[in-house]
Order: sequence, then C-alpha cells, then structure tokens
Amino acid sequence: MLVLSRKKGQSVMIGDNIEISVVDISGDQVKIGIKAPKNIAVHREEIYREIKNENARAACPDIARLKEFGKKDSKEDKK
Repeated sequence: MLVLSRKKGQSVMIGDNIEISVVDISGDQVKIGIKAPKNIAVHREEIYREIKNENARAACPDIARLKEFGKKDSKEDKK
C-alpha cells in the first residue's frame, strides 16, 4: 500500500484520468473528492463489498430455494 501525506486542496493522480483530492479536514474525518471517467465505478468500500456479495449470491443460486419457488408456481397453476 502506498501511503501519502496530502494537505487540504492537494491531490493525487492515479494514471492519467483519476484524481483524488483532499477537500476538507475536520477532526479525525477527511473529505475527499474523486474525479474519474463515467465508465469507472466509484463506491465506498462497504457498498462495494455489498455489491460483490450480492453478485456472488446471484451467480450461485440456492437450489433448494429454486425448487421451492417452482413448487409455488405449480400449486398456483392448479387453482
């Protein structure tokens, strides 16, 4: 991990098209601004992890739940 010191108003460049700027510092909280192309998703880490977990769940469905879902449809069709 690269660790850098920056002051309010200073930036860090990632490649040619991503800029991370220190917008404000208040106590133990730092506000950052991120300029990135629209085709690059930018998320807070906890949101990113939720997205990854949800995608993994969607890619590996629970077979037992799918079988139950099919049974519900069959029962409704008979009505």
